[in-house]
Order: sequence, then structure tokens, then C-alpha cells
Amino acid sequence: MDARIAPAATPYAAEVQARLDRTMPPGRPPLRLFSTLARDPRLFGKFFAAGLLDRGHLSLRQREIVIDRTTALCRSEYEWGVHIAIFGARVGLTPAQVHSLVHGGPADACWTPAEQRLLQLCDALHRDCDVDDALWQALREHFSEEALLELLMLAGFYRTVSCLANALRLPLEADAARFPPRYIETSSIAR
Repeated sequence: MDARIAPAATPYAAEVQARLDRTMPPGRPPLRLFSTLARDPRLFGKFFAAGLLDRGHLSLRQREIVIDRTTALCRSEYEWGVHIAIFGARVGLTPAQVHSLVHGGPADACWTPAEQRLLQLCDALHRDCDVDDALWQALREHFSEEALLELLMLAGFYRTVSCLANALRLPLEADAARFPPRYIETSSIAR
């Protein structure tokens, strides 16, 4: 299926190219999402201004668990696959955890208690756009108030990213991961 909006033609506007140069690894072309947003330097700038991929109140692993669960819940294989390919091994996600992010849930044995709370947060925000008092208290046992603010913003931002990728029908990046099959031989998954 073709993307609904073609990416911007090169050369990109100077401010767009400067941001791409800081974001993309040397020699790698921009992601299709970025080159599509580059059609409008204003929207491109707004998108990057909302990004939360810097050092914040969360570990890289915590951040990626929230991004990966949120994008999986939104069925955004494009964004999920980019993040799993770039960060999955770096943050130590096991095959069981990668499978759980897409097909499992917070109760899966592969998660720590704090990670289970992150997944519960993602599930609640996806389902209800809210967090009940019991879950909020459970999250406070693991995360500071500033981290909680970041978690809410992160889940919301990646829901927006998922909407963009899905509605634009972005073709999957060639080197990105794909959603794992729903049913797999569990004895073959390393825990």
C-alpha cells in the first residue's frame, strides 16, 4: 500500500535538514515519517519540539517500554518496529518481552513490578484516557511526580505518532522490526 502523502522532495529546508542531521545516524536517510513531515517546516518543527527522546526522569528502558506498548496498542507496526529495531536490544528487551508488548499484558512473568506498572499505565491510558486512583498510587511507589508527568506526556505523544503513521499509511522501514506472530512456541522464547 502506498503512503497517502508523499515525502518532501530534497533538498529540505535548512532548519529541517539541520534537525535531520542531528537526529539520524550518519549516512542513513531520514525515516519516512520525518521526510513526510518535512513537507511543512512549521509542522516538522512542532513535532520535534514535542519529542521526549532526551535524558529525562525515566531510564531509556522505561521510556522504550512505554513507547513500545503504546504503539503496539495503537497497532502502529511502523513506529513500534522502528523503536524495537533501534532500541530493543540496547535496553535489554528479551524475545518474551517483545512478544508481550504486542500480544501479552502487565501480568506476564517477564516484567518487573515497576515495568508491570508502566504497562498498566499504557493500557489504562489507551483504554480510558485516564488513570484510576489505585494505579496512580501504585505508580507513585516507583516514580517521582516529574517522572509521572513525563510518562503521561510520552504515552500521549506516541499515541499521536501512531495516529500519524497509521493514517498516513507509512510503508514499514526496511530495517525495522515486525510485529511477532500472535501464537508462537513459548518454549522457544527466552525469558
